[in-house]
Amino acid sequence: MPARRVAARELANLFGVLSNPDRIRIVEELRHGEKDVGTLQALVGISRPRVSQHLGLMRAHRLVEERRDGRHVYYHLCLGRLASWVLDGLDFVEIELKGGLRETLVEAARQWREDGSEDLT
Repeated sequence: MPARRVAARELANLFGVLSNPDRIRIVEELRHGEKDVGTLQALVGISRPRVSQHLGLMRAHRLVEERRDGRHVYYHLCLGRLASWVLDGLDFVEIELKGGLRETLVEAARQWREDGSEDLT
């Protein structure tokens, strides 16, 4: 039983980190490969300080790693398949939705899947 408790606690921590829409978008954008804060800012549409705060939390929970190249810092997912796993979560969300919101979510999932055609292992 203790192993199950530890596993449940660690998964709850992971879900907590992923519970922010901006962090979900960052995962979505990093599925294509490494990006710097400025690029993520433009893609996600939030301020540089907020991107940095999210990346700091994600780095502390071992979801992203950084690579330094001179003054530039690039971030990438520790496990690329995290983006696929998050996308698979849309299947659970779609079940509960009806009408226009469901159609919007289905369209977003379609676009995400088309954009992420590369192997995410």
